[in-house]
Amino acid sequence: MAEARRDTLSVVYALGHSCTSIIVDLQTGMTVADAIAASCIRTIHPEIDPAASPVGIYGRRVSMESELQPGDRVEIYRMLQADPKQARRARGRRKKSG
Repeated sequence: MAEARRDTLSVVYALGHSCTSIIVDLQTGMTVADAIAASCIRTIHPEIDPAASPVGIYGRRVSMESELQPGDRVEIYRMLQADPKQARRARGRRKKSG
């Protein structure tokens, strides 16, 4: 007898040196917020603030209310440490003066 197939998705949080990926069983009508809560990822990474952290599915920004599909990868993004344009300008100034 074949085993019943369960639909799953993953919740991912990446740091510069490591990545946490947790598999979650997909429930009907599950949203990004539901998946993050079901993953319990905040027990591993308490610095995640679901209200402030941008999220996406496979690199495309979405809202916390977005409904999920089987196989989706919910990505929790970190806030930028510095404005990329300002960092690029600062590197350019250092190269010119060095």
